Amino acid sequence: MQNRIFSHLFGDLTRDFGQPVMLWQTGMLLGTLVTAWLLARLLRRGLDLRRQTRYQTLRFGAESLNRAFFPLLGAALVWLARTVAGQFMHTALLDLALVPLFGIGLIYIVFFFARRVFSHDGETHPWLFLVEKIVSLVVWVGMVLTVMGIQDDVIAWMASVHFRVANAHMTLLSLITGLLWVCVTMIVAMWLGSAFEDRLIRSTTLDANLKVVVARVGRAVFVLAAVLISLSLVGIDITVLGVFGGALGVGLGFGLQKIASNYVSGFIILIDRSLRIGDTINVSGLQGMVTQIRTRYTVVRGLDGIETLIPNEKLITDVVQNQSSYLTRGYAKLAVQVAYTCDVEQAMALLVEAARDVPRVLQEPAPAAYLASFGADGVNLELGFWIEEAATGTSSVRSNVNRKIWRLFAEHGISIPFAQREVRIVGGPIDAVTMTGATGDRPESLR
Repeated sequence: MQNRIFSHLFGDLTRDFGQPVMLWQTGMLLGTLVTAWLLARLLRRGLDLRRQTRYQTLRFGAESLNRAFFPLLGAALVWLARTVAGQFMHTALLDLALVPLFGIGLIYIVFFFARRVFSHDGETHPWLFLVEKIVSLVVWVGMVLTVMGIQDDVIAWMASVHFRVANAHMTLLSLITGLLWVCVTMIVAMWLGSAFEDRLIRSTTLDANLKVVVARVGRAVFVLAAVLISLSLVGIDITVLGVFGGALGVGLGFGLQKIASNYVSGFIILIDRSLRIGDTINVSGLQGMVTQIRTRYTVVRGLDGIETLIPNEKLITDVVQNQSSYLTRGYAKLAVQVAYTCDVEQAMALLVEAARDVPRVLQEPAPAAYLASFGADGVNLELGFWIEEAATGTSSVRSNVNRKIWRLFAEHGISIPFAQREVRIVGGPIDAVTMTGATGDRPESLR
């Protein structure tokens, strides 16, 4: 084995070393690599100009694609030179150079597709690094075996290792080949789904909700097709999936009915367009703007800026007020109490004046003051006004209005009453003596 490895690795090169054919091969190799470098540089410039106007996920991973141009073009030109020159002379150096060029180019191409699959808006998925490590290891092992010339022996050994999984007889080669096909088909399916979703998002003729529905259905169809194709390639009878599908349906009907209901409700919301991203809604006392519509839940950003996840089933079964005509504005109320001795009309006018010229307070509809009720300590007034872009927060606007109310009331002599409690003792000294009790101690109120 060692003699054969040594012969395959160095024998052909040793035979050509010192011969004019080696100079010819070296010249052709250098010429093809320089040509490949120039062509790769031109391709990078052309594609970089196109990526500047493309969606973010298309630009992500461009570095891997740029790095793949040179080795792939080099491998193609070296293979072409080897095919032509092989009719006249030995091509041991070109054969050896072809292996790393093709292998490295394949690694970068897989990296490009993996980053398209496991990324969103330039953010990487944790699985991306694991996939890159596994792909690099497998390709480098394959290149080493190819250079050493023992790839056929390794393949034959894996085919000779038999084992049994349930009722199926398998070999190590068939297992590795099946796993490889499963990974390839899944990555291709996820890449096609991502490309399909990117193209839908860039479309200007489709509704936003329809884009989400079609994109998610398309991804599911691609993944399902990949699973069926990969199982067929491995040799697994896909008719058994009928039994599994029936069991899954029963499980969804009983144990997972809430989750299934939320998913179905999510698709209903997206299809019938009852809610859209950007709508301001009020459900179960929660008012806010819809920021995301997922298949299981909907994200609503409240007027205080806090995001709440609402199950989609709740949006179907409960009463939902859609205030989309107001879009990003929200209504706010402030309660103020004034003394009974104050001029109520003047106090109400000062409340309206306090809401004017405050940043983000809308003047149309205009702020309004109301006499809400008569309290135990004073007259309860209420100031209502609309706030622009209320989803970004309302605390600062309320604070500014309250400070202005305090200043205007102080300037015009409008007082905010303190809570007052009056205690009366009914009766004379006889009642007081009676209240002392048997011990003769005076009650706390008489001390």
